[in-house]
Amino acid sequence: MTPTREQAWATLTRYTKGEALLRHALAVEASTASYAARFDGDETLWRVAALLHDFDYEIHPTIENHPQDGEPILREEGYPDEVIDAVLSHANHLSVPRDTALKRALFACDELSGFVHACGLVRPTGLEGLEPKSVKKKLKQPSFAAGVSREDVYEGAALLELELDEHIRNVVAALQPIAGELGLPTAGA
Repeated sequence: MTPTREQAWATLTRYTKGEALLRHALAVEASTASYAARFDGDETLWRVAALLHDFDYEIHPTIENHPQDGEPILREEGYPDEVIDAVLSHANHLSVPRDTALKRALFACDELSGFVHACGLVRPTGLEGLEPKSVKKKLKQPSFAAGVSREDVYEGAALLELELDEHIRNVVAALQPIAGELGLPTAGA
C-alpha cells in the first residue's frame, strides 16, 4: 500500500489532539517535503513520514516509549517499512541508521522546523524577512525554545551536506506558504 497524505493526517489526528503538536507535524511535513525533489524522493511518502514522526507523542511522551511504542500502531494501520523506519530514525536514542535521504531529511527538518516556527512566533512579521543570521543568533540563546536540541539542528544540516545558513533558508521558505496554518502572521494580513 502506498499511503496517502490524507491517511497519515487521519492517523495523526486520531492520536494527537494538541494544537502545538499538530502544527509541529505540519511544519516538519512542509520542510521535509521541500527536500524530496532535491534528493529524488517520493514527495507524498516523505509527507506521510513527516506527519507521522510524532503521531504517538501524546500517548507515549517519554524516551522509553516514543516513538518505538508507536511502531505496532503504524504496522497495524498498514504503513510501509520505509515510513516506519523513517519515523524510528528521527529518535537518537534508538540508533536507527539514517541511511536514506528520507531519514536524513526528516531528522534534519524536525528540530529546525520547530525552532524556525518559534522564531516566527516572536516576530511581528512572522517568517517574512527571517534571515539565517537571526535564527543562528537565537540558537545561541539556550533559554529560547529551550526544548530544541541545538546539536540535532547542526547535525541535521551536516547530514544533508548543507551549510546551516542554506538549510535555515530552505526551512523558512518551506514554512512561509503555511504560516497561517502554523498560527503565524502572514504577508498582507
